[in-house]
Amino acid sequence: MSDNSDLPEVPEATDTLVGASSNASSSVALADIEEAMKDVVDPELGINVVDLGLVYGIHVDEGTNVVLDMTLTSAACPLTDVITDQTNSALEGLVNDVAINWVWMPPWGPDKITPDGREQLRALGFNV
Repeated sequence: MSDNSDLPEVPEATDTLVGASSNASSSVALADIEEAMKDVVDPELGINVVDLGLVYGIHVDEGTNVVLDMTLTSAACPLTDVITDQTNSALEGLVNDVAINWVWMPPWGPDKITPDGREQLRALGFNV
């Protein structure tokens, strides 16, 4: 077995899915990021991306750099720039840097919508 004591220590990223708890401490609370993301509204449906279930994961490193795993209701959605701009605005001042990792697996479906999101969609006339 080799001695790795000469190697620099690399900070470990906090890898936490939305709604999951984390024992790792970070400079910014995951709950604060998730709450701020409720200001990001899907331009087609008018419901926030958290309640639509479009945020699959939030990853924060010790320097408050954030990577969001997100999806869209459709892979053909032409409005990723709008969501990216809204995300940057929502998280400004809360984190140092934000990046969105667009993911397509698992595919988004109505089963990902939160109870609050379902209520909002019903108020708009959707049957969910």
